[in-house]
Amino acid sequence: MKRGSLTARVLLFASIWAVIALVAIAIVISQLYRAGSERAFADLLRAHLNSVINAVSIDAEEQLSGNPQLGDLVFDQPGSGWIWLVEPLGMLDGPRLASISIGDTAIASPPVDALPFNERYQRSYTADDGLGNQLEVIETEVELDNQGHAARFRVAGNRDVLEAEIADFSANLYLVLAMFGIGSLIVNAIAILYGLRPLDHARQALGRIRAGEAQQLDGTFPREIAPLAGEINALIEANHRVVDRARMQVGNLAHSLKTPIAVLINEARDMTPAHASLVRAQAETMQAQVQTYLDRARIAAQRGSILARTEAAPVIERLVRVMAKLNRDLDFSTDIEPQDAVLAMESQDLEEALGNLVENAAKFAREKVVVRLRAAPGAEAQRQMYRIDIDDDGPGLDEAGMSEAMKRGRRLDESKPGTGLGLSIVGEIASEYNGAFALAKAEGGGLSARLTLPALITEA
Repeated sequence: MKRGSLTARVLLFASIWAVIALVAIAIVISQLYRAGSERAFADLLRAHLNSVINAVSIDAEEQLSGNPQLGDLVFDQPGSGWIWLVEPLGMLDGPRLASISIGDTAIASPPVDALPFNERYQRSYTADDGLGNQLEVIETEVELDNQGHAARFRVAGNRDVLEAEIADFSANLYLVLAMFGIGSLIVNAIAILYGLRPLDHARQALGRIRAGEAQQLDGTFPREIAPLAGEINALIEANHRVVDRARMQVGNLAHSLKTPIAVLINEARDMTPAHASLVRAQAETMQAQVQTYLDRARIAAQRGSILARTEAAPVIERLVRVMAKLNRDLDFSTDIEPQDAVLAMESQDLEEALGNLVENAAKFAREKVVVRLRAAPGAEAQRQMYRIDIDDDGPGLDEAGMSEAMKRGRRLDESKPGTGLGLSIVGEIASEYNGAFALAKAEGGGLSARLTLPALITEA
């Protein structure tokens, strides 16, 4: 989540919130509907109970009399679970009155001590009619005349009908809310993607800058992003000024030191041979070391530039062609894969590093020099690297010799010309670009110089 897509992150949180909100809404509405349906069910039973009470009386023979008509055919259908029942109490004797739907059903009435009557002198409870129906029963006791004759009135409704109605409503509710939720997620996704398009444009603009196709962030951005784009452009411009200033200072320093060192070398010619050799050698060493540190300063200034890019294949092939012309007795070849590899470094730094390595390889090779480029094995996914191997078929070096050759000022062979600074310069160039340089044994038995350098990241 910390390093993933901003769009995915916003969509995820929006989706989670939408799901939680819709589930909560579904539960609340479903519970409210259940509570309302149960109140309406209870009110219906009480209305039926009052209708039955009003339709029943005591006849001349002191027995229950009446024929309640509740206007609902379910009370005439046996097993429907809808029942009305009037039973005599106390001194009143005689048969009970009941709806046709009661059939052989016997509804047990709980003791008053366990379930007392409320302030309306009514009570309600659930019962089973023996046919699999769950009944909701409302009961009361009423005195029917002034002689103390009373009866127990009960009306029962099929609670399964209520539950089925609630389940049907809940199913429709969940379906509607699910459709609404899916539609909301789609609309949210479209709105988020549309709202984040300027960020995608900025990412593409940064990619063009990294690829060297543009010098700054171009385009019109909304006011929330425009300040960021302006700051990035200002940073790029400041980076340009820093690099240009560093290059100018390096050039000025090189120019100011070039003449004094040249004078020392020229004056050494008029000195005695012993002194002349010593002064000339030290002046040449000074010249090489000054050039090394000037190059290092230049590299450090350029390394911070996000615009540094170099296509590796043309540089390698051009360098190999030049070395082949200078060393016609050697066979130079290249093996570059991929051909479109682009390095995040300045071309002159790549040329200087490869020039030193190919020149060293040509000094010690017997017959051939091979330059290979491959993706570096084991590189991190977010930091792709390329490795350039320069292999020769010369005598090579053992482990101690390789370690000694990497030291500043040490030479692979004192009989060969050079200052001993070439490999050190290569190592410094690789280090300044967060790369690596190492020596190893080549497959043909000679020496392999392995230069690992960062690839250009084209995705912003």
